[in-house]
Amino acid sequence: MGWLNQLLRIPYVHGLWQRFPIGDIRTRVDHGIFQYPNYAYGVYWSAYLAARLGIRRVTAIELGVAGGRGLLALEKASLEIGRALDVQIDVVGFDSGVGMPPPLDHRDLPHIWREGFYKMEPQKLRARLTSAQLILGDVAETTRKFIESSPPPLAFVSFDLDYYSSTKAAFHLLEGGAATHLPRVHCYFDDVVSNNLGCMNPYVGELLAINEFNESHAARKICRFEQLRLARERWEVWQDRIYVFHDFAHPDYTKQIIPNEPRHTQRPL
Repeated sequence: MGWLNQLLRIPYVHGLWQRFPIGDIRTRVDHGIFQYPNYAYGVYWSAYLAARLGIRRVTAIELGVAGGRGLLALEKASLEIGRALDVQIDVVGFDSGVGMPPPLDHRDLPHIWREGFYKMEPQKLRARLTSAQLILGDVAETTRKFIESSPPPLAFVSFDLDYYSSTKAAFHLLEGGAATHLPRVHCYFDDVVSNNLGCMNPYVGELLAINEFNESHAARKICRFEQLRLARERWEVWQDRIYVFHDFAHPDYTKQIIPNEPRHTQRPL
């Protein structure tokens, strides 16, 4: 919709639309009209994939809840998107509940983060949640137990654990059998970039955890969503932080999901 893109170039229009989010879900997702547009994007397209596969219940996860704004936004977006696509989206947040643990070594970037950062108030947050589940404890244990409980298939995961060690431990979520996840799981990695003093690189933090996961798995890979900007209406700061977990051996990985319509199957002369 060219007229809409022109309208959104006017100062304050985008912010006004976010404040008064009218319109259909797909249009709002495409234009980032959500409190956390990165979450809405990942949830929408993962739920869309689930619907195309005939799966009517999935799981969306936030790892690293802290104050809870993200989990509340994920809960709200998942409810709206789930209704629009007729897919039930269970929302789960994982956190230690007591702030960050001590860093293990340089790979955890202790020049940026320290023990006790991002403490939360679990009871206050739980009082504001309507359907989302909050799981507290060591992420290495809680994620393992969660995936062993056979939840609805993982569809979207936000990784915001900061440390290399915590992120690597949370990859338990991606180790389950095919029934525990969609063939492709949209992921958001908050800490693959940093400020001018952070100096993020492939040998520390989330990037190192991702690289090691890929090296140790032949048929499962975590890949950055290449050229996402081309699929979006405008550039947004979070676009380079969207990744997708691919399970190439998943029985549904090669299942046709693009609608069999002329606009997808025919090219004009």
